[in-house]
Amino acid sequence: MSWKTLDDMELDGKTVLTRVDINVPMEDGRVTDATRIARIVPTVKDILGAGGKPVLLAHFGRPKGQVVPEMSLRPLVPALEDAFGTAVTFVERPSRDALDALPSDAVVLVENTRFSAMEEANDPKMAGFLASLGDIYCNDAFSAAHRAHASTEGVAHHLPSCAGRLMEAELRALEAALSEPKRPVVAVVGGAKVSTKLDLLANLVEKVDHLVIGGGMANTFLAAQGFEIGTSLAERDMLETAKDVLAKAVQQQCQIILPVDVVVARAFKANAENSLHHAQDCPSDAMILDAGPATVKLITDTLMAAETLIWNGPLGAFELEPFDAATVEAAQAAASLTKEGQLISVAGGGDTVAALNAAGVAGDFTYISTAGGAFLEWMEGKTLPGVAALG
Repeated sequence: MSWKTLDDMELDGKTVLTRVDINVPMEDGRVTDATRIARIVPTVKDILGAGGKPVLLAHFGRPKGQVVPEMSLRPLVPALEDAFGTAVTFVERPSRDALDALPSDAVVLVENTRFSAMEEANDPKMAGFLASLGDIYCNDAFSAAHRAHASTEGVAHHLPSCAGRLMEAELRALEAALSEPKRPVVAVVGGAKVSTKLDLLANLVEKVDHLVIGGGMANTFLAAQGFEIGTSLAERDMLETAKDVLAKAVQQQCQIILPVDVVVARAFKANAENSLHHAQDCPSDAMILDAGPATVKLITDTLMAAETLIWNGPLGAFELEPFDAATVEAAQAAASLTKEGQLISVAGGGDTVAALNAAGVAGDFTYISTAGGAFLEWMEGKTLPGVAALG
């Protein structure tokens, strides 16, 4: 897919409508985690550096088209000013005349776009109104790119449009991982349910060389193969679907890697008494909570022969020690190979980011996406409206 970046646009003297994701956690009117704000700094500074005036469009929470004072973006101004190192003008009801009256190097924050029901409806009137406020549209909110809203998709049809630095980084990382990858490609997919990741699995078996399945999902696949899984979390109504995925993988010459040994316990709690078993020998009164060391070695050996890794989801109940062991050890192996220049590693999804942070290796992966739903839909092979509109 072709899309332009800030480098392709003439920004000097232009008002640049910039869609960002600053949907950050707040407590007592203060930002408690400014990670998402920090990630938009390069875009804002590059627009200013090129002589443009960034006008930030963003949502906060789910006001459902109503003005909800607790979801105003105004309290974010101090955190934005700290991050940008310059004053930020908050505008509740923007107009082109008001924006033009501000200094050419002003940074502007417009009130929550979702305070209007026209935003999520992608109403052409709102898209047209937003377009009237600027000269160029820049989308730097990949995390909202799977939503066809007025500020993420509609407005892009009215103005010269481009991707911001964060969006650009996301798209380049994902294209390197799935669209034009160096092979062999390994995908690690974990999590609780097969049913929520069916589209993902179906797309990946067509695109990757090795597919590692972990977490509760792996239990469903083990059960589909006739293995005893005891009281393990599994979707027993999805066994035929799991068999279909296995059959499709054979057809596509994609090797599916499932646990060959498992760590089991009789209680779902941290430091529960546990034991190691072959994958087919789970006691009938126990639950599988992690993959074992032989499985980790199998995964690590696969990574050592790979060129590209896509990771979404943990391999076990990573939130409970010691059932985070497989996730941590495999993640550390991937991070080490990445640092050595042997592996391109891209990871994303809420649990994934938390797991990699817990393993202390998030900074060593080639790219970590915080986009959540948009990252998953891209991996599923779906077209993201906010990206398509930039083409």
